[in-house]
Amino acid sequence: MTELYNLLYNESEKIIKKKKLLVLIGILIILIPLFVYASERQYSAAVKILGTDDWRVSLQKEILEDQSRMQNVGRSEEWKKWLEIKIKQQQYYLDNDINPNEPGAPTFTRTFIENAVSLFIPLLVMVVSIDIVSSERSDGTIKALLTRPINRWKILLSKYLAVLLFSAVVVFLVCFLSILISGIFFSFRGWEAPILTGFKFDNGQLITSDVTTIPQWLYLLRVIGIAWFVSICISSISFMVSVIVRNTAAAMGIMLAALIAGSILVGFASTWEGAKYIFSVHLQLTDYISGQMPMISDVTLGYAILILSLWSIAAVFISFYTFIKQDIL
Repeated sequence: MTELYNLLYNESEKIIKKKKLLVLIGILIILIPLFVYASERQYSAAVKILGTDDWRVSLQKEILEDQSRMQNVGRSEEWKKWLEIKIKQQQYYLDNDINPNEPGAPTFTRTFIENAVSLFIPLLVMVVSIDIVSSERSDGTIKALLTRPINRWKILLSKYLAVLLFSAVVVFLVCFLSILISGIFFSFRGWEAPILTGFKFDNGQLITSDVTTIPQWLYLLRVIGIAWFVSICISSISFMVSVIVRNTAAAMGIMLAALIAGSILVGFASTWEGAKYIFSVHLQLTDYISGQMPMISDVTLGYAILILSLWSIAAVFISFYTFIKQDIL
């Protein structure tokens, strides 16, 4: 254990010396205020148009606009079905007198993570993990490490644990800075605001029999937990690519293409059965707890987690098998 701890400490020190976390913090400090400002301007514009800050009036107007959009003959039936379910959910919030967008830092953070979990957070995690092996193979430092009397699997395990550790740090930084910065703009209230969860779908129909109300802080913890799980999956797959591909730029290109392709393939998943087995198609896990109708109608949260878990397990197995068997020296 001491040997593994020393290796983990060494790998963590390497990541810190590369100043990747400082770069990520800088990116978040620049982008999050922009998102906060855009959100504040959108809210102010809506209040100015409506002449009131009553969320009920705003939600009623949104329902009317969505009903009007449903009359558009140029839209697909799938889009209209999604819009119909959205209207039913909005009406459910109205009927139960629950504001789905209670102003405050918790609401902004929840919304931000829900939108960032499928691409933005994976990209940040990828930056940390994509070159942990490939960069050392490119500059030859991995050879010096392998000449030490230490099993290869221990060396690789320390690198993988370091990747998981710093991926968790990335998720923490996203949450912490989102709460801190948005709280300065919107205040820190809203932690106990009620949130509806438990919406289900059956053959395109909204089922509300299992809907429950939970405080927003608990809902936010669930969203953060999902983001953390996604970061583990992306870290594992990025780690595999870093082991297999010797060039860091090529490895980053592969992962970037995979993530972007997933966001595109979601739209084809209803007609192409094979898309359901691609990991990047299932990253938007927050849809299943937020009440959003999943783009892949017959896929459940359990199935999506299973696919991501299988990809992660396979990625870790391939990483260790390749690293142990390859003639790196």
